[in-house]
Amino acid sequence: MYLSRFQINPRRRGAHKLLSSPQALHAAVMSGFPRQPAATEGRVLWRVDRDRRHRILLYVASPSAPDFTHLVEQAGWPTVQTWDTRRYDDFLSSLQNGQRWAFRLTANPARSGRPKKEDDGPTKRYGHVTVDQQRQWLLARTERAGFRVLTAGTGEPDLIVRERETVTFPRKGSKVTIRRVCYDGRLEVTDPAALRQTLVRGLGHAKAYGCGLLTLAPIG
Repeated sequence: MYLSRFQINPRRRGAHKLLSSPQALHAAVMSGFPRQPAATEGRVLWRVDRDRRHRILLYVASPSAPDFTHLVEQAGWPTVQTWDTRRYDDFLSSLQNGQRWAFRLTANPARSGRPKKEDDGPTKRYGHVTVDQQRQWLLARTERAGFRVLTAGTGEPDLIVRERETVTFPRKGSKVTIRRVCYDGRLEVTDPAALRQTLVRGLGHAKAYGCGLLTLAPIG
């Protein structure tokens, strides 16, 4: 596995196009790989972050190393090295029970159900709307994902829900709408094998549209 970080140049016209369309950015990310990964290898996950220096950063976890030369030409700085790729396997294999990490996750907290007026028929996916619903969505999945969220000094989970947005874009003649949320917090590893799977396969739905990538960093 590999983890890449690409700095997007917001002043480029191509960057505006990519940042305004999750489908376009997904296609651009996937163009960095000569072949699609097999199901047993994991999947390509990506996420757009904005850091404290106001940089726009694209993170990509992938089974093989990407070539983002085309992204540099479209949305980077052509004369500057704007992406970095590192092996992820050593970090993944170093995860152990009891370790504590800061984490960030962009996800699509949603539930499946039927419209209130319909008793039967296919279920649909509905995005959670309130902050409490979105927090509970993640907290209900941490055990299976291989970690627990630590408790803050107030006794509440050390978890912040931010950058809540509804993203709508056209796809194959129809309209796609997803609720995208960024979570920041602190966690403790409870099942290293399960957490490794979460890190390489993602958490939740809408992974093709910038959701599901969980990353860890040292606390503090």
